[in-house]
Amino acid sequence: MKKTKSSKRALASIVLSFESFVIFFATLAAFGLKGADPASNLPDTTVIWAIGLSFAIAAILTPALLRSTAGYVVGWVIQAALLVSGFWLWGMFLIGAILVGLWVWALIAGGTIDKARENYNKMMGESGADTGANQA
Repeated sequence: MKKTKSSKRALASIVLSFESFVIFFATLAAFGLKGADPASNLPDTTVIWAIGLSFAIAAILTPALLRSTAGYVVGWVIQAALLVSGFWLWGMFLIGAILVGLWVWALIAGGTIDKARENYNKMMGESGADTGANQA
């Protein structure tokens, strides 16, 4: 029987990939706000780009790490960073909450699908062996 791919990993990868775009556009927004009002509480533009691009790249690369629990830990760190960014861009509290909700959904729904598939394969493997033996 061939090994099936993890739905949890696939859904988490989709969320992280989408978040990389959101992080990049939030970085552009922060850069624009800092450029329009240099006296704002935002950090220097170099720091904005360094942090924003680092997290965007991390969100793109993290799906490769989802084979182990370390990848999911990095994913949670990215979720926390999204929420914390709301202290500089207030809209990120809302956007971050939505994306954290998607992340949690991906982990729960993906895990449920994987368990259901495992149970289905176990049932089909056992009943398939009985059916084959009964026909012979």
